[in-house]
Amino acid sequence: MVLDTGATAWVLISAALVLLMVPAVGLFYGGMVRRKNVISTMMLSFVSLALGIVQWIIIGYTLAFGGDVAGLIGSLEFFGLSGIPFDGVTNGIPDILFVCFQMMFACLALAILTSGLVGRVKLSSYIVFGLLWLTLVYAPLAHWAWGGGWASQLGALDFAGGTVVHISSGFAALALALVIGKRIGFGAQNFAPHNIPMTLIGGMFLILGWFGFNAGSALAADSLAASAFLVTAASAASGALTWMAVSAKSGKPGSLGFISGALAGLVGITPAAGYVNVAGALVIGVLTSLFCYAALRWRMKRRLDESLDAWAIHGMGGVCGAVLTGVFAVSALCGVGGLLEGNVLQFAVQLLDAGVAAGYSFAVTFVLAWIINKTLGLRVSHDEEYVGMDMSQHGEQAHA
Repeated sequence: MVLDTGATAWVLISAALVLLMVPAVGLFYGGMVRRKNVISTMMLSFVSLALGIVQWIIIGYTLAFGGDVAGLIGSLEFFGLSGIPFDGVTNGIPDILFVCFQMMFACLALAILTSGLVGRVKLSSYIVFGLLWLTLVYAPLAHWAWGGGWASQLGALDFAGGTVVHISSGFAALALALVIGKRIGFGAQNFAPHNIPMTLIGGMFLILGWFGFNAGSALAADSLAASAFLVTAASAASGALTWMAVSAKSGKPGSLGFISGALAGLVGITPAAGYVNVAGALVIGVLTSLFCYAALRWRMKRRLDESLDAWAIHGMGGVCGAVLTGVFAVSALCGVGGLLEGNVLQFAVQLLDAGVAAGYSFAVTFVLAWIINKTLGLRVSHDEEYVGMDMSQHGEQAHA
């Protein structure tokens, strides 16, 4: 296979953009917590990046993209990246570049799920959990969708990680929140964001990185990448405006709601980016934003302390996007039409894929977290939480 230098350059840039999203999650989350927890919250994202890289190199990649074993998991043929030639080229890009690009997705998923733990998790226990979660949850889901597993065999569509990244991390965050319990004072004390501009900056870096996330998943510098870029922008814009309009009915339209709507639209278009046209993308942005807004309101009414709403935006947004992909897929773009073209089977496959991914991620994460909580202890002590995670876990303060 001949190396395509244009495609290689674009995927290199896209991998770097997705890498940027991991510390961007730290900024986004860091602004929404109390000031005594901002360093620890950002550190969870940085640690996720390091854990993801090491795990992916050793065993994550081979479990996701090794030879298919019963449609469930990859073989160990690429353990430690053995068997991947330095100069190997597939579909115009280096094999090791594909490894790097997919590695960033794993890191990002792990960073997103920290939403359910911020302000109360032991760093040492999180490291153990993170390595196990990437191995037992993320890698199987990646194999199902992209490595030749049962979902891809059924024809499930997930262009850039709606199920693999967003459903997995969102439902994992919910499971973690249920196991670790509410933050001290939740529902009685003020947990308002300590620095909204910081969150907005993180959100804008997330939006920037998302174009590498989605358009880079074309794995080429071509019209498919350009289309994915356009529909990503369209869905983000319609999602942001929708959330702002809905939230304005109950008060003034806030900047945090605007950026949340943009992210909801981005999550919704992620599985569909290579399969829908721009009209479908605009509708997906609107519907996913409404769905995520409703999920967030439901979470608040139930007083569930999934602290930073990864479940409402990434988890439920991923489900909505996966299902809507089965509605708006255009056969002229991807060879497979959705429900609007009369393809009921594709819609059913999308429903099944989203449901299994959500259930699997939630169940396995809950069991993992429960075991770690009973053995190592998942949560810091009352006094450590009261003092703040920055001092108790890192011996540092964000503000002197």
